[in-house]
Amino acid sequence: MDAILLQILNGLDKGSAYALIALGLTLIFGTLGVVNFAHGALFMIGAFCSVTLQRILTLSVETIDETKKDFLGNPLKVKTPYVEQWFGPETGQAIIDWSVPLAILFAIPVMLLIGFIMERGLIKHFYKRPHADQILVTFGLAIVLQEVVKYFYGANPIPTPAPDVFRGSFDFAPLLGLDTSLAYPYWRLVYFGFSTLIIAAVFAFLQFTTFGMVVRAGMADRETVGLLGIDIDRRFTIMFGIAAAVAGLAGVMYAPINSPNYHMGMDFLVLSFVVVVVGGMGSLPGAVLAGFLLGILESLASMNEIKSIIYGIDQIIIYVVAIVILLVRPRGLMGRRGVMEE
Repeated sequence: MDAILLQILNGLDKGSAYALIALGLTLIFGTLGVVNFAHGALFMIGAFCSVTLQRILTLSVETIDETKKDFLGNPLKVKTPYVEQWFGPETGQAIIDWSVPLAILFAIPVMLLIGFIMERGLIKHFYKRPHADQILVTFGLAIVLQEVVKYFYGANPIPTPAPDVFRGSFDFAPLLGLDTSLAYPYWRLVYFGFSTLIIAAVFAFLQFTTFGMVVRAGMADRETVGLLGIDIDRRFTIMFGIAAAVAGLAGVMYAPINSPNYHMGMDFLVLSFVVVVVGGMGSLPGAVLAGFLLGILESLASMNEIKSIIYGIDQIIIYVVAIVILLVRPRGLMGRRGVMEE
């Protein structure tokens, strides 16, 4: 029983990443009708925002420490981060330690800017082109972004630790009345809570703000909203930036879980598109539901008891479920009638 509960927790953690990326993908498809295969690259760039801020905060200057001597009795040169010089050793070290959460503030404007540039510079030229053209051009863009990151940061994963206070694990066993230990890493719980907060914020923004209501109306009937004198294109451009920011924030907070590397965007991209299709193209609730559902199923399928029955099931379970769902319901779990059914 404890093994199943642990895998469900793993599934919620993995599903959080799927749901956030799929949410951004669905926002773009629902507003602009664009199949954006570069969205996984935005997730990767978000993760490297964490890496970049960490490197900025650890920039150091060499100073002479008279209290430390080498074997010849000469004073040693030590590297002191600038933030420790400016704010003091304790505060400076705390800022460095909390570089990943602080990267949220760094990533938001960066991701918004990248989103606006992508939409205005490239995506807008493919609004009325076939989906195959959109996939080819955005997939090519994803490869370019991937190679740019590889050039500047290298091919190896870059460890990006979580704050010290969130290292270690929380034991759920006492809460659930279990005799055995059920420890789960603190940061993965933080990631799940953060993902839930971002998802709730996006839905609240679309549901309860005037801007969001206009966007939802534009998603349903773009031409009619335009005839009312509303610049729906500008609002959709802003939504593209918001979708990019959501993917970036997902990557920022995922950095301590999976050390950022140049191909991590591609690793999540295909699975996230499966999530979008299973949830229903253009359906935001469907994307979130499918993200968590498929994340949990993938984790349960990775149990040794399951793999001993069907070898390799953990590698294909998501695709098997997707095939079954689409055979029964071509528009996905919560997709709108007529979308991608032709």
